[in-house]
Amino acid sequence: MLAAQGRPAIAQVPAPTQQPRINVIRDAEIEELLRDYTRPILRAAKLSAQNIEVVLIGDRTFNAFVADGRRIFVNTGAIYDSTTPNQLIGVLAHESGHIAGGHLARMREQIANAQTAAILAMLLAAGGIAAGAMTHQRDVGNLATGAIMLPQTMLMGSILSYQRQQEDAADRAAVNFLNATGQSTRGMLETFQRFAQDTLFLARTVNPYLLSHPMPRERIAQLENVARTSPYFERRDPPQLQFRHDMVRAKLAGFMERPDTILRAYPPSNTSLPARYARAIAAYRFGNINNAIAQIDALIAEQPKNPYFHELKGQALLESARARESIAPLRQAVALSNGAALIRIMLGQALVQSGDVAVAEEAIRNLRQGLDKEPSASLGWRQLAIAYGRKGDPANADLASALAAFNEADFKTARQLALRAKGRFPTGSPGWLKSDDIVNFKPPQLTQK
Repeated sequence: MLAAQGRPAIAQVPAPTQQPRINVIRDAEIEELLRDYTRPILRAAKLSAQNIEVVLIGDRTFNAFVADGRRIFVNTGAIYDSTTPNQLIGVLAHESGHIAGGHLARMREQIANAQTAAILAMLLAAGGIAAGAMTHQRDVGNLATGAIMLPQTMLMGSILSYQRQQEDAADRAAVNFLNATGQSTRGMLETFQRFAQDTLFLARTVNPYLLSHPMPRERIAQLENVARTSPYFERRDPPQLQFRHDMVRAKLAGFMERPDTILRAYPPSNTSLPARYARAIAAYRFGNINNAIAQIDALIAEQPKNPYFHELKGQALLESARARESIAPLRQAVALSNGAALIRIMLGQALVQSGDVAVAEEAIRNLRQGLDKEPSASLGWRQLAIAYGRKGDPANADLASALAAFNEADFKTARQLALRAKGRFPTGSPGWLKSDDIVNFKPPQLTQK
C-alpha cells in the first residue's frame, strides 16, 4: 500500500515542520523489492553491517542520491522510468559506491580545506588592495572586485572538480559491485546514456569546469569502456524479477498518475497482470468502489497468495469507510507477507476504525508489533492512542499521542502530552521513563540566516 510516513499504503509523508516538505513514500511491496535489489550490492560493497535503507521520494523526476552514510534516496520517477530491474540496480550500485567511498565525509573535508585556502587568498587580496590604495593606484575598485572574486571562483572550481572525480569513482565502484554479484552492467550504461541524451544541449553550452558531474560524452566513454569488459554484460534479469519490477511500476502509475495517463500507459487491451493492477488501483481511486473490488478480486483469484492484492483490497475498503469489511483481507495480507510492519499497522487501523470494542486487544497487538519495526509511523501511534482510550488506559493513550506528535516534530504538543502521561504512570516504570525522555528532549535549533 502506497502511503505517507506514519501510515501504511502508498501515500506521502510530511517532513518535520521546520524542514522543507519532502514527500516520502511508504509501501511494503516496493520497499521489499528495493531491499532485494540492494542486498547483494551492499554485501559486495561491504556495507551490509551498516543497516543502509532505501528511502522512496514521491517525485516524478529520475533521480537518486545519498545525503548521509546510511540512506539511499530514490525518486519514484527513477523506478517508473527504469524499464528493467538492471537499470535501477545500476543506479543503486552507483549510489552505494558513494557510501562505500566515504565521498560525503571527504567532500565536507574538501570544502573545509578549500574554504581555508580561499579565505587566505582573499585576505592576501585585501592586503594588496590596501597597499594599492595607500600608493594612490588608479582603478583600485575594479582590481578589488577581481581580486576578491577570483578565490571564490577557484574555490567553486576546486570543489566541482573533486565532485566530478567522486562521480567517476562511484561509476567504477558500481561496475565492480555488479561484477561481484554476477549482474550485468548494461542497465547502468543504458541509464547514463539516457542522461547523456537528456543533457546533450547543456553539455554543448556550459563550461565543463562548472559541472559537478563529468561531461556526458566523457562519462559515457569512460563507463562504456569499463562496463563492456564485464563477463556478465549480456546477462538478462530473471523473468520473475522483471515481473515484480513491472508490477511495482504499474502500482506507482495507479497510485500517482491521473486516470487518463494510466489508461494511456495501460489500456484495456493490455490484459497483463501489471496492467490490470494499475487499472484496479485507478478504479478504486477515481471510480466505483464496487467495480474496483471486483477487479481486485479477479487479481486475487489469479494469485491468491499475493499479499499485496489482499492489502490493496483492504486499503480500498478502509479508505471507502468500510473498515469492518477491510479487516479480513488485511488479516490475510499480514499472514501472507510474514507480518509486514506497514500492513500490520493498517490492520490495526482497520480494527480501531471498525468501532468494535471486542477487537481492541487485537488492534493494540498489531499496532504495537508494527510500531516496534516502524517507530516513526505517527498514524500508527494515533490509532494506538484511540485503542488504549477505548480500553480505559489513559496513561498509555497519552503516551501514544505524545509519540505521534513527536514523530511529526510537534515537540510542544508532544511534551504536554508526555507530561500528562508521566503523571499517570508509576515512577520508574517503562511508560514513565519513555514519557520522561520526551519531556526532556531538546529539539535541534535551526541556524538562522
